[in-house]
Amino acid sequence: MLDTAERLFSGRSSRSVGMDELVRETGLGKMTVYRLFKSKDDLVGAYLSRKASTVLAFIDAELERLEGDPRAALLSVVDAVERDVTRTGFRGCPFTNVSSEYDDPQHPARSAAADYKFELHTRLERLADEIVPGNGEDLAAQIHLIIDGMYLSGGLLGPDGPAAHGRQLAEKLVDAAVARG
Repeated sequence: MLDTAERLFSGRSSRSVGMDELVRETGLGKMTVYRLFKSKDDLVGAYLSRKASTVLAFIDAELERLEGDPRAALLSVVDAVERDVTRTGFRGCPFTNVSSEYDDPQHPARSAAADYKFELHTRLERLADEIVPGNGEDLAAQIHLIIDGMYLSGGLLGPDGPAAHGRQLAEKLVDAAVARG
């Protein structure tokens, strides 16, 4: 069910995909779908929560692989974002895209997106604190803004737009933060 939701939501939008279409595409019965998810809102939240788990697991694996080299680990996160935003068919950050479709801050999609952004920022801040002990908060916020900007410009302007320069900007910010101490 979540695989189908991801395919349909990322190809269009969560609002434009109805439950009848989801049921039809999965081949599951309507009763089964509603047993799994009480509402479409719950399904949308579950889709983003699963997406967040996948992305954060990838980041955690990179952090583990590059343990002891926080600069390389931080830049590897930016590299992964660059690969994502410059791929064919990229349509923007799924967390931003889906959560922007719902006004209610308590909506499961908005909650899942906010949780993801918090968890991402926590990881960035941990790495930034290792790079510039005691001064990592600013660097983490700046890198987070670069990542968000890459997702936005990649979705709107394509792979040859500003998103392709995120790594270069991130390197400059890291080097400047280290130089300042």
